[in-house]
Amino acid sequence: MILTVTLNPAVDIAYQLEELELDTVNRVQAVSKTPGGKGLNVSRVLSELDCDLLATGFLGGSLGSFIQEGLEAAGIKHDFLAIAGQTRNCIAILHAKQQTEILEAGPNISEQEAQQFLKHASALLEQAELMTLSGSLPAGLPTNYYAKLISLANALGKQVILDCSGPALLEVLRSSAKPTVIKPNLAELSQLVGQPVLADSASLKAVLSQELFAGIDWVIVTLGAQGAFAKHADNYYRVEIPKMTVLNPVGSGDATVAGIAASLACGVSDHELLKTANALGMLNAQEKRTGHVELANFAQLMRTIQVKEV
Repeated sequence: MILTVTLNPAVDIAYQLEELELDTVNRVQAVSKTPGGKGLNVSRVLSELDCDLLATGFLGGSLGSFIQEGLEAAGIKHDFLAIAGQTRNCIAILHAKQQTEILEAGPNISEQEAQQFLKHASALLEQAELMTLSGSLPAGLPTNYYAKLISLANALGKQVILDCSGPALLEVLRSSAKPTVIKPNLAELSQLVGQPVLADSASLKAVLSQELFAGIDWVIVTLGAQGAFAKHADNYYRVEIPKMTVLNPVGSGDATVAGIAASLACGVSDHELLKTANALGMLNAQEKRTGHVELANFAQLMRTIQVKEV
């Protein structure tokens, strides 16, 4: 079973407008409301792959209940910790081929709730093969909270895929708690090392050889239209992807995480893992819905992705 963790989920609200006008009334042509958050995007793609999964994290208030109902309707198993605060909304206004986002900060997690979730996650990890940790930390949690969750997984011998950025990721890299996989993009990698990183293989190989990444089995750097670059143990790989039309890139990184998780659970080769992860990320980008892939196109896309050792 794959345990997907979303500590700061949201109700994703999308408003469709022909044009957004400021300081006046805008009438919405179409609206959608769905359970959101990076970890829940991972969960949806894993569900479409028919993987055995359990979604967890913090949920509170009527919006938390809405998310639970949405997951149940989608057939996604879940076991969230109830909190006193209200789960957040995240609003995307789609207008004139542009997207304006309004993101609420979310609830403040109390120290008691934070400790309760560590116990909750530890119990769930007993049943899991691996865990995914995705997205931002809600207010109230210390920057080392992901490191604490990874320590629990390390103690139980469980694999962990970490997809976050900024201080929370840096805290993990500097700690003794080591995830199995991290998946920064080029901007996030540059932020981690404190200088711009070029996308060529030589530059990426030099950066990923730094002591900062020691002890992490997989580092997969996503490069958008340029594919990806990966380090697994002492092996380095360049992933080349075909050109495609992008309809909605939001959630593609989460689909990539789902591909990594499914591949680790199945024990496939390095080449197969990298192809699967990138194919799912690309399939998500070709759909209007976030956290959705059209698997009918999966096999053909897999044949067009090239993985080369460097």
